[in-house]
Amino acid sequence: MGDLISSVAWVKRGLSARHPSKQPLNDADVERIKEIAHIELEDARTELERANAAAQSMSQRNGSGDDSDDDEDDSAWVDEDDEAMDEDATGELTTLKRNGDISKYDLDTYDEEGDGPASTFGPFTNIKGLQFYHNNDDDPYVTLKEDDDELEREENEVLPTDNMLVTAIVEQNVPQLHFFVYDESTEHLGPHHDLLLSSMPLCLEWLDYPVSSTGRSNDDAMETGDGFSSSQFGNYIAIGTMDPEIEIFSVDLLESVYPDAVLGDPKATAAHVPEPAGTGKKKRKKAKHRVASEKYHVDAVLTLSWNRTVRQMLASGSADRTVKLWDLSRDRKEGALRSFEKLHKDKVQAVQWNPAEPTVLLSGSYDRTVRVFDTRAPDADVGAIVGADVEAIRWDPWDNHSFYVSLENGMVVNFDARTLPSDLTQPSPARFTIAAHDGAACALDVNPHIRGCLATAGTDKMVKIWNVQGDEAGEKRQVSLVAGRDLGLGEVFSTVWSPDDPLTLAAAGSKAKLQIWDVGTNFGARKVFGARFAEAGRAIKERKGGGVISVADDEEDDYDSDEGEE
Repeated sequence: MGDLISSVAWVKRGLSARHPSKQPLNDADVERIKEIAHIELEDARTELERANAAAQSMSQRNGSGDDSDDDEDDSAWVDEDDEAMDEDATGELTTLKRNGDISKYDLDTYDEEGDGPASTFGPFTNIKGLQFYHNNDDDPYVTLKEDDDELEREENEVLPTDNMLVTAIVEQNVPQLHFFVYDESTEHLGPHHDLLLSSMPLCLEWLDYPVSSTGRSNDDAMETGDGFSSSQFGNYIAIGTMDPEIEIFSVDLLESVYPDAVLGDPKATAAHVPEPAGTGKKKRKKAKHRVASEKYHVDAVLTLSWNRTVRQMLASGSADRTVKLWDLSRDRKEGALRSFEKLHKDKVQAVQWNPAEPTVLLSGSYDRTVRVFDTRAPDADVGAIVGADVEAIRWDPWDNHSFYVSLENGMVVNFDARTLPSDLTQPSPARFTIAAHDGAACALDVNPHIRGCLATAGTDKMVKIWNVQGDEAGEKRQVSLVAGRDLGLGEVFSTVWSPDDPLTLAAAGSKAKLQIWDVGTNFGARKVFGARFAEAGRAIKERKGGGVISVADDEEDDYDSDEGEE
């Protein structure tokens, strides 16, 4: 597995705690860690038993043969190199003694302590008066004391004018979350803290619902940049991984040992216990599909969507072919609120709530279909067949019934949900289609600030900005490419518009690098979106380096801002 960033999420300005804290372990946390350790120990024991059984089975099939070569006595082996070194050293020493050159080194008395005067140490001949202090606070001659806690507090400060970004990264085969702070006024993007994960992260979703784990009291609430406390609004990131469980961590805690919430049942699934793959001599059997459960996922979680209207609701899609709804206000042991198992026949790659109709959910799958349904009456769903596996889906925030679908063949398709049939055998024509990328169109996002502004990205390493006009009734629809750029990210897996700045987006991909691109620095973008930008009450600012902002302490050279722009 190479280094990569699979997903990026923004945190809106003013929602992060100004001074993130370190959460001390309480008794409940210790008990949960013990429980996880017990589960992992049982999993390792099961894995070992399976491996031993597979080895015995293979041995019985192949038969056991005796080794024809007898073990030889190790004492019969002689290291010729060591003997040669000894001979060389002895010969050299004999030569020195014969020539009389060794006497000046006085080797015979080398280990004896001398009785003569003490050796001189240059200007520091009198060292008896020197005293060493392990801590500068104990040294009376150090009058300017350092407060390490205060320095760390200043370094970790998040101002109300700062955005935070979260990336799901695999670096040197270690799954992690990396947190960054972005100051738009100074064009500075710097690392803040990181967090180790137990499995490879696949998707991220930010939410502000105050998820709290058992044992955390409201006394631990932290004040955010806007003065709200975490008892009213939270600052959390939900993570879908290769494991069936959904983990939710607080963005405002620097050293989280355990998630604030876990949606799923690791005891029941035991999905992280690998099956023996075989010897490779015979064709491997296809892995069996796990039996679905109504209460929890049994395979990797590929997509997450938080309901911004009904804030305690979280939707998830999984490789187990199901879509599940989670009520974050309920006891975690009760499992999922609802499970939809008949929508798709293959892995569910993407889900998203409709921002205008909070009960309507959109889903896309590897079975090459998309579905739109009311979660209160899922049997009355409508849908469409698309020409390839679904990569990403997005509702158009400017049109309640319109949504975009990006596909593995590089196409981006727009549908009107009101015209879709309930029977997939009937035709479901798209409103328009964009040949966006030469390869899979992995990422898609619709600008929430500027109408008709669309961003796509794919395995062709390009991030592209599109202008969609003619959404009003009676107007002819026109779609045009405004700007395209290779940001030096490799294959791009995620691109997301900023929640605060209209023409700023973040992107990341197969090179495990994060870049921020201010599209307003592009002449074509200023020409096309200038009027709509002014209507939003914003002014396009001049940027350094062509509008591309990299992480400040990146070891690689700064990316050439003029490269790859169309």
